[in-house]
Amino acid sequence: MSGISKRGGSQMAIIGAGSVGSAIAFACLMRSVVSEILINDYDKKTCEGQVLDLQDAAFVSSTNVRIGTPKECGQSDIIVITAGARQRPGETRDELVQRNEDILRSVLDGMKPIKSTAILVLVANPVNILTCMAQKLSGLPLSQVIGTGTHLDSVRFRVAIKEKLKVSEMSVHGYIVGDHGDKQVAIWSSATVGGRPLIAFEEFQGVDLDETAKKVARKAYAIIDLKGATSFGIAAVVSDLALCITLNKLAVIPLSVYCERFDACMSFPVSLGSNGVERVVYPEMNEREIALIEESAKITRAACAKYTS
Repeated sequence: MSGISKRGGSQMAIIGAGSVGSAIAFACLMRSVVSEILINDYDKKTCEGQVLDLQDAAFVSSTNVRIGTPKECGQSDIIVITAGARQRPGETRDELVQRNEDILRSVLDGMKPIKSTAILVLVANPVNILTCMAQKLSGLPLSQVIGTGTHLDSVRFRVAIKEKLKVSEMSVHGYIVGDHGDKQVAIWSSATVGGRPLIAFEEFQGVDLDETAKKVARKAYAIIDLKGATSFGIAAVVSDLALCITLNKLAVIPLSVYCERFDACMSFPVSLGSNGVERVVYPEMNEREIALIEESAKITRAACAKYTS
């Protein structure tokens, strides 16, 4: 188990200065997650503009922001990879795989040798598959290579429950697991509020749980259709997990990791701290939920095999 209480003077590198990368930098800057943020992008003009703009906001934080070379980024404590082809309206995350494989390979090769204690965070989609690729290509231990997974989906899930029960989403204990996308699985069977099973609440009697879960899964597509990309939610998610790392919080949050139980890179709750993933926590699941996850794992294994063999 981790014996580190905090990574003093931590440095974060963000690869990709687009709408997602810049939003992540801003969120981390506002929360003073690390002492320095490096930003790198092949589009040097945009990268410079984002850095200058972020530097204007740094007066509220103790964080320094600057452009970093690929080699410098590879020596950071936390490396966040957002670089990738943008998801087009109507395009599934799985359709992004081929377009993003070459980008990921190029990014990782440019940073090598990567700092041996670095925590690598994948944000680009499809996140399970790209996380699997990064685990193979980076040379880092599996526990130090994670994807944002279903963290944001689980937030949306809890908000949907909150709206029915009129309670804070922080009081809802429930997860979306498996895939960050169309194959995600809502774990209704063990979701609770105040220690009471969610499905025992009167408000959920007769509710179409599958339809509710589908709306959660489709929210990202709705945002993309309306404004072209998602950025603020995922930025909050990355700042949250970065704090888990720098402060060694060991909070349990759902992230893309290698799950031995399903022999695939999937999103499940994990305990996250300064050394990366300390343990995977599998929630109680009924037979139907397990069957859906196993089917998703089968598809993920097959997809990963095409690119990591």
